[in-house]
Amino acid sequence: QLHVVESGGGLVQPGGSLKLSCAASGFALEDYGIAWFRQAPGKEREGISCINKSGGLTNYVDSVKGRFTISRDNNANTVYLQMNNLKAEDTAVYFCAVYWQSLAGLCILAPGAVDAWGQGTLVTVSS
Repeated sequence: QLHVVESGGGLVQPGGSLKLSCAASGFALEDYGIAWFRQAPGKEREGISCINKSGGLTNYVDSVKGRFTISRDNNANTVYLQMNNLKAEDTAVYFCAVYWQSLAGLCILAPGAVDAWGQGTLVTVSS
């Protein structure tokens, strides 16, 4: 069973930074593509960034390009999301998603491709 846990969320002022972590247990994260989704109050869950199993392919939704960076440390069995220049509209619960293993070489932002979800970590951007 795929189990991932997010951490690193919190309250930050506009313009600040946070680094989210997605730690896997019970399986080798290096065999899977990973994505970060977020869900703001009253809105649908949206995919914002993904990385394939090798780390050689990444993708970002336009609203976070140039501000967020996804990376992975397979030795630590962890994927990260560095978030800089945070804005109020980035306020949301952020979820780590593990794609179906057959899609490990790809990087797509599609909920239908997700095999397992983390429980989420709340990011609040407010002054």
